[in-house]
Amino acid sequence: MLATNTERINFSTVTNKAEYPDLLDIQIKSFQDFFQLETKSDKREVEGLYNTFMENFPITDTRNQFVLEFLDYFVDPPRYSIQECIERGLTYSVPLKSRLKLYCTDPEHEDFETIVQDVYLGTIPYMTPSGTFCINGAERVVVSQLHRSPGVFFGQSFHANGTKLYSARVIPFKGSWIEFATDINSVMYAYIDRKKKLPVTTLFRAIGFERDKDILGIFDLAEE
Repeated sequence: MLATNTERINFSTVTNKAEYPDLLDIQIKSFQDFFQLETKSDKREVEGLYNTFMENFPITDTRNQFVLEFLDYFVDPPRYSIQECIERGLTYSVPLKSRLKLYCTDPEHEDFETIVQDVYLGTIPYMTPSGTFCINGAERVVVSQLHRSPGVFFGQSFHANGTKLYSARVIPFKGSWIEFATDINSVMYAYIDRKKKLPVTTLFRAIGFERDKDILGIFDLAEE
């Protein structure tokens, strides 16, 4: 077979090549901000994995005699390489460990010695240099999406028969979504987590407004 050299000729009028941004940067940087492994423990931002530890520690017993305090966390190198995980159908992960401190605050236990120990917490999937995760031997990617901001949102629309419909949606930072909506008969219903609807009076009675007069008082409809 004869080898031929193919010459590429550029007829473009633009000589400068466009510089594209690193499209993987948003994924990789987000993962790095979550772990903050390159940052010293005393300079880490209260976010991501570090924030999870800070929200759950310190831990005390029921008598407030012993305190388990969080000091630091770190990861060990992965046991298998990315290629080995793909071939064996494994998850590319790293062992997560935390340094904890156990001490006693009860004067009656003065002989108790403070214990500082590294504790193995489990494995956690680790991002590859290409911004993917290897889960059970298959590469997965995290798809970014818009998140509805917490707050109260009101809306209105028109039914096919011309009736005006009203709605209100309560979106918390954490927890269940609650939505209120009226139908063509001007009856208000409540939806919790977008599931089956229930009369709004049922919801009010469940949270403590048991009498009809109490419910009418919410809307300033109670007769004097």
